[in-house]
Amino acid sequence: MLAVPERFAGMSHTDVASTIDALWLLAVAFGIVGLAAIFAGLGALARLRIGRFALRTLPGALLLAIGLLFGALAGGLHGYRALTYEEPVAQITVRPLGERRFEAHFRFTDGREAQFELAGDEIQVDARILKWKPFANLVGLHTLWALDRVSGRYRSIEDERSGVRTVHPLATDPLVDLFALRRRFASLAPLYDAEYGSASFVPADAPMRYELRVSTTGLLIRPLA
Repeated sequence: MLAVPERFAGMSHTDVASTIDALWLLAVAFGIVGLAAIFAGLGALARLRIGRFALRTLPGALLLAIGLLFGALAGGLHGYRALTYEEPVAQITVRPLGERRFEAHFRFTDGREAQFELAGDEIQVDARILKWKPFANLVGLHTLWALDRVSGRYRSIEDERSGVRTVHPLATDPLVDLFALRRRFASLAPLYDAEYGSASFVPADAPMRYELRVSTTGLLIRPLA
């Protein structure tokens, strides 16, 4: 797992909501001003004033594009949560079903529940981490995390190569996938500092209850008494 500097990790859930609201407000503000400028330019064009058309339409299009960018960021943040020092994510109950097969029941802190049948000796949970450049923090963009998948894992490499592979998604669909945006639009690259994965795995060959937590060093799975 990769460590995340603590200066990026002090954002609460309230801060995330405030950041999303601020981004939406910026998106609306830039969008309205941009559209107003574009309509003013079209009015100038109707009066055959080409110079005024260009002077109003081009800045309007730029402002509208900035508004769309803020809107995309706000939509993408809905699929992620702030990475704080350490917080609970879910309780996991493991129940063996047979030889190297087990059932994992997730009870998330937001009330959702999910159940998966997996194969292997251990259960592994993966998450994605999204880290921004320092100047992006000025608009409230801080290090965020999102659960990605759960899978069965074998202890030996030989079994991992030949055994039955089982994996299920844990991610919820954001309005905008920020990882996909980064890969698709090179112009967004200056905003991103790093994107990487974090994973944790524990034994699943006996009935157990675990707590899944996320911290500044990544995912943690601890046994519950």
